[in-house]
Order: sequence, then C-alpha cells, then structure tokens
Amino acid sequence: MSHPLTVEVSRENRQFLARAVTWAASQGIGQFIDLGCGMPTVPNTHQTAKATIPAARVAYIDNDPVVLTHLRALAEHGNPGVTVVDGDVREPGAIIAAIQDDIDLEAPACLLMGYLLHFFAPDAARDLVASYVARLVPGSYVVLSVGRADGAAAKQGFGAYSSGGTRVYNHSVEEFASFFGPLKLVPPGVVDGREWYPDSEQPVHAAPRDGQVIVGVARV
Repeated sequence: MSHPLTVEVSRENRQFLARAVTWAASQGIGQFIDLGCGMPTVPNTHQTAKATIPAARVAYIDNDPVVLTHLRALAEHGNPGVTVVDGDVREPGAIIAAIQDDIDLEAPACLLMGYLLHFFAPDAARDLVASYVARLVPGSYVVLSVGRADGAAAKQGFGAYSSGGTRVYNHSVEEFASFFGPLKLVPPGVVDGREWYPDSEQPVHAAPRDGQVIVGVARV
C-alpha cells in the first residue's frame, strides 16, 4: 500500500503483536506459531516471548526466500528454540506436520496471524483460521490483525496495492470479528490496534482515522 498511513499502521501492528505476545506469555504460554511472519523486525516474536519466558519456543512460517534467509540467520545465531519453516500458510496440514517436532501441540500454544488475513476473501479467511484452531488444544490463544481503511486511505492504499497484481481485501470490523468463529475474545475485544491493552484499568480511545490496524485476541 502506498498511502502515507501505511508505515504508521504497520508500526502499530508490530507494537500490538509485541503486546499480545507479552500478554500470552504472561498467561503461561511458552509456544508461539507465527504464520506468514514476514521480515523480522524489532521487537520480533521470539525476543518478545523470551523476555517473559526464556525457554519459549517460536516457529516462524513464511515462503519468501529473502525472509527465510533472514529468519534462518536469526535461528542459527544464539536463538535456541527458534524454528523456521518454508511453507504456504494455506496448507495447515503441511505446516503443522513441519513444526510438530519443535512445537508440542498437545500443550497450549499461541497462534499469530498478523497482517495476513487481508490477503484472503472473508470466507477463505474464516476457513483458514478455523483449520488452524482445530489443531490447537484448549487454553491456546489466537492473535489476529488486519489493515483496513476508509475514504482516501482505502483508495490510495488498498486500491494501489491490488492494482499491482496482489489482491487485498478491506475487511469490515464485522467480517474481521467473524474470523474468530466461536472463540471467546479477550477484552477489550476487536478494536483499533492502538486500543488493545488487556491489562488497562480504563478503556483506551484512539483518535478516529481513515486507516488503522484492526486486532483481536481469543482463547481456544
């Protein structure tokens, strides 16, 4: 997306994911599955998780050769418990088979699908999340986020990106909420990423804006 808000919203997405990972680790979750993780940034998932649980294990899944090269360099240089999988997130069976030696799927885990589902039509997104959730045990968590926009941000952001050959979907808040299916959302529920602070005693209210990252965390 080429709209000026893109960089800001992307940064807010990473900040949300870091807060969500920290929160999940504070609930005792020591395993994280980061689907379509993209290029590693600071803070990344394993750094964030290990700050709370030093023995945390993280599986990164992507199929971009450049991304994989960077992830493997991280895994090979002083980062025990980090697994890197070259895989297509649209193939849950293959992904689960690839990580099962490193992630104990008989114990709770946290599934991350950050900034991913706007590449899927609503029905496909719901089915994809459900396919992974079906492989998680009770007590696990699911973390989702998508970019969305209104007005000029939608036309200049989503429109420009889609015109480049990769379709992106500007999901409504209601569509995004439906991706969690029957799972129970962790308060504050589905919100602008700037407002997701589960331990805040007072609700956080972000200023209205044409572009934002919509987020949520749910318990299996």
